[in-house]
Amino acid sequence: MNRFDELERAYNDATTLFELAQEAGDDETMAEVSNMVVELGLKFEQAEFQKMLSGDTDPANAIVTINAGAGGTESQDWAQILYRMYTRWAEKQGFRVDVMDVLPGEEAGLKNVTMTINGAYAFGLLKSEAGVHRLVRISPFDSNARRHTSFTSVFVSPEIDDTFEVVINPADLRIDVYRSGGKGGQGVNTTDSAVRITHLPTNTVVTCQQERSQIKNKDLAMKVLRSRLYERHMDEERKKQQTVEDSKRDISWGNQIRSYVLHPYKMVKDHRTGFQVGSADKTLDGELEGFQKAYLTAKITGEWARGGSDDV
Repeated sequence: MNRFDELERAYNDATTLFELAQEAGDDETMAEVSNMVVELGLKFEQAEFQKMLSGDTDPANAIVTINAGAGGTESQDWAQILYRMYTRWAEKQGFRVDVMDVLPGEEAGLKNVTMTINGAYAFGLLKSEAGVHRLVRISPFDSNARRHTSFTSVFVSPEIDDTFEVVINPADLRIDVYRSGGKGGQGVNTTDSAVRITHLPTNTVVTCQQERSQIKNKDLAMKVLRSRLYERHMDEERKKQQTVEDSKRDISWGNQIRSYVLHPYKMVKDHRTGFQVGSADKTLDGELEGFQKAYLTAKITGEWARGGSDDV
């Protein structure tokens, strides 16, 4: 309501000033009115964008999991690039990134990584990223400099706090502790502080080795588990309602939601909305706003792109 009142006041002020300037033939005031209209247009556009983020969980933090697909080092490097892309995006938004769990590749890149992106409407903005991402480029790992295609999946769920009721029966959980891997301070690698929780009815597995304390890691892992189970419930509800977007189809292998082409030309295209840019480097550096806005607009209007998904 505050945003609406602010826009209405700005509109009335600009209208009144325009009428006064028109009567007086005051060109200087007309120029001032012109600037007011431009500023009002930008504020209105921001309000329209925020209106798209009206889901119950849109204001929540986002838990993002990136999994490298088949292809070994090539796809693991692609997972690392996507991790950097989302980290850079978060930095530009002023959001904080907490890595919950990470499994490095044998030679380079990442096999998988789970992180929480903390910030207002992080989930609402990042839900457009859930699905399979395709990369086409000249592989830096191929001595013959051949063109390679890699696939990596991204899963996004809202961080569920205590206001969302997700009932978890302790009898349905299997909790394993083990020694943390990778770099860390004293205690991280010398004690069984890492935690793996398996929700047996759904076979949902979450791990956390961020903290030195086993108790803290368990708390963080339970938070991720609640988030995953809530998103699973929401997926089932969306299926029942037969909504336009089928998220299960989106995240299945071979049905990429977006393609990033770095050779023989540069382009990034979202196959769901048809939105595309020629500045692939900027996209990989975290400029995702155009893709997010196009996705949110399509969700509201139901106007999704048609045709084959491999036309990039």
